[in-house]
Amino acid sequence: MNLEIGSYEAKTKLPELLRGVQAGKRYTITLRGKPIAYLVPAEATQQADSVAAVEAMRQFMHAAQPVEDSAFKVLIDEGRA
Repeated sequence: MNLEIGSYEAKTKLPELLRGVQAGKRYTITLRGKPIAYLVPAEATQQADSVAAVEAMRQFMHAAQPVEDSAFKVLIDEGRA
């Protein structure tokens, strides 16, 4: 669950918010009521980035046309030129 906090309040209470993040809380920082940033544990962000990268690679692999054996020979020969 994300807790919303205004940008001014986030600036003035940053140490408190960081302790909350260490405890597992997540914050959405807003500016005039619109979300502008997320304050989340670093591990969660890295894991989310990794999951997104794996999913993008899977989609790419499923969309790619298979390469026939004869095409491999052409590609290898092009690399030797």
